[in-house]
Amino acid sequence: MKIKCLGHAAFVIASDSGVKIITDPYTTSPELTYGEIKATADIVTVSHDHLDHCNVAAVGGDPQVLRRAEVSTARGIKFKGVISYHDDEGGRMRGNNIIFCFEVDGVRVCHLGDLGHLLDDKQKAEIGRVDILLVPVGGYYTINAKTATEVCDQLKPGVIIPMHYRTNKGLPSIAGVDEFLRGKAKVKWLDTSQVEFKAGELANAGQIIVLKPAL
Repeated sequence: MKIKCLGHAAFVIASDSGVKIITDPYTTSPELTYGEIKATADIVTVSHDHLDHCNVAAVGGDPQVLRRAEVSTARGIKFKGVISYHDDEGGRMRGNNIIFCFEVDGVRVCHLGDLGHLLDDKQKAEIGRVDILLVPVGGYYTINAKTATEVCDQLKPGVIIPMHYRTNKGLPSIAGVDEFLRGKAKVKWLDTSQVEFKAGELANAGQIIVLKPAL
C-alpha cells in the first residue's frame, strides 16, 4: 500500500488493488495555500467540518464519505471512527473530532484528524494496534509537539507521519514540524510526497517519516 501527502492533513492512501482513500481534504484560502485537490477517490474520511478538513466536493470519483464515530465498511475495507475532541476541554471550544482507523493490505492506519488532547483508556482501546500514525503536531488548533509525542507514546505505532504543521503553504498560526522532531532518533526526511509500506515490515520500527507535500 502507498501513502501520499497532499498537504495539511490530506493524504491519499492507495491499496495494491487500486482502492483510494483521501483523508480530510482541505479548502485553499489566503492562509492555507496548498494547491487545489483534484484527485479522485473511492472513499473520503472527514474528521470534522472545518473548511481545512471537509472539502469533499474537491474529490472526484463520487466517493463514499465517512464522517461518523461508527464502524463501517467501504470497498471491502473496515473503518472505525473513534470519537474525540478538537480541544482539551471536551469539545467546548472547537467541537468533536473523529479519529479514523482502517486496515489496507494488512497495514493498520490511524488518522488522528485535529485531535486536541491526550487519549483516554477507552479511546486507546478502540484504536487498538497502529502500524502507521498520522498525527497533528503544529499546536494552536490541535495537540502541540509535546502532547503529540505523548500520544505517540500512548499508541506505540510502527511508523509516525507528522501532519498539520506550518510550512511555506501551511497555516502561519501553527508551529513547524521541527519542534516535534527535536531530540528524536530515527527521523527520515523524504524528498517525495509518497511512500510505500508492506505488512509485516512495520512492527516496532519506531520510524518518523516526514513527507514532502505534493500540492
